[in-house]
Amino acid sequence: MAKDKTLFTCNECGGTTPRWLGKCPHCGAWNTLIESVAESAAGASKNRFAALAKTAEVMPLADIEARDVARTPTGHDELDRVLGGGVVEGGVVLIGGDPGIGKSTLLLQALDSLQRAGQATLYVTGEESGAQVALRSRRLGLDGSRVNVLAEIQLEKILATLDATKPSVAVIDSIQTVYSDQLTSAPGSVAQVRECAAHLTRAAKASGTAIVLVGHVTKEGALAGPRVLEHMVDTVLYFEGDTHSSFRLIRAIKNRFGAVNEIGVFAMTEKGLKGVSNPSAIFLSQHSEPVPGSCVMVTLEGTRPMLVEIQALVDTGGPSPRRLSVGLDRDRLAMLLAVLHRHAGVACMDQDVFVNAVGGVRISEPAADLAVMLAITSSLRGRALPKGFIAFGEVGLAGEVRPAPRGQERLKEAAKLGFSVAVVPKANLPKKGDKAFEGLTVHGVERIEEAMELARSLG
Repeated sequence: MAKDKTLFTCNECGGTTPRWLGKCPHCGAWNTLIESVAESAAGASKNRFAALAKTAEVMPLADIEARDVARTPTGHDELDRVLGGGVVEGGVVLIGGDPGIGKSTLLLQALDSLQRAGQATLYVTGEESGAQVALRSRRLGLDGSRVNVLAEIQLEKILATLDATKPSVAVIDSIQTVYSDQLTSAPGSVAQVRECAAHLTRAAKASGTAIVLVGHVTKEGALAGPRVLEHMVDTVLYFEGDTHSSFRLIRAIKNRFGAVNEIGVFAMTEKGLKGVSNPSAIFLSQHSEPVPGSCVMVTLEGTRPMLVEIQALVDTGGPSPRRLSVGLDRDRLAMLLAVLHRHAGVACMDQDVFVNAVGGVRISEPAADLAVMLAITSSLRGRALPKGFIAFGEVGLAGEVRPAPRGQERLKEAAKLGFSVAVVPKANLPKKGDKAFEGLTVHGVERIEEAMELARSLG
């Protein structure tokens, strides 16, 4: 009996080679080649890669009719915010996150809300049985839910069910468990994930069903599988948060139908995930009196301004002092300490410096620079900043304080929450007579030396 021909496929890039090699010749990754049986030409379907739409004539861009996409709200305001207003007909959403973070819980709640609003829904579970999903729905208080559940991992059966039931929204939990009979490799392999996602995407575009794919993540936090998976879908969402905390964040990394870098905040309760309408309260510590080393800043997550507390601790270090930051870029912290020494005369060469963004939030924008430097100086000198104090602004290597984008919106959010003193870049000063900032005294600075002198005088 003839032996089946085998190929070795790279887990990183999907490249193939006829024999095993320690290093992939396509992407250069080590120890990523896995043996699989080569597909025979006779067994392949002729129309596996048919086009998503019929061939159209060449037309000028101005002559093509452009229609706004219709959106269906999910019934969860925070999820709708991240999606750009709701689910889109024929849209494909990929959501990833750590195990146990609440992906299945949130999607089951969203499907229940859509079903109660009159939409046909389908929940395909490949990791649990139907009884387990039903048990979760009872635990979440979704009594009398009419969400259709299918426990299946074979792609062809899932596609047949989608074609027969024609749901408005379908959830595939998860794409790593689905396999196609056309391939011999195991579920979760590069070839299976890529093939199954391509077929489901084609089905969504052809039928108008919105499909949500749940994706696993690697230990580094990236979505598992080939990178082409993220390119293939319309929207990529990351579910973040510490499993020991009750708060969860959903962040949009890619969205063809809305803004990217939007953020949705949820609180995990006994009855599932509930949206948090005022997330600034999460990221602010409740101090009865001001404490040294604490400074509040206003950060922008998409279109939403949020107040976040930056904490710094400066302590006597040894011969090689430590620089540690949680929620902020460590390299940027080292740069800010050098600017602080050179232009403001605050030396921390022999000190351990620890910086933390409260609440587990990650701040990537440079508008946090001024708040970080003020918190470090406050901790070093043991003097607290005044009550109701906020600061934001980017600091350059020359010591200049640069304006932050949409500074007026940041100041309005601070004024709304009762803050009384703000130190901001001079270019972000509000216009005189603007009643939106009543009760908030705003000081504009051009250089870091001015900001430090102003903080000393206020403190």
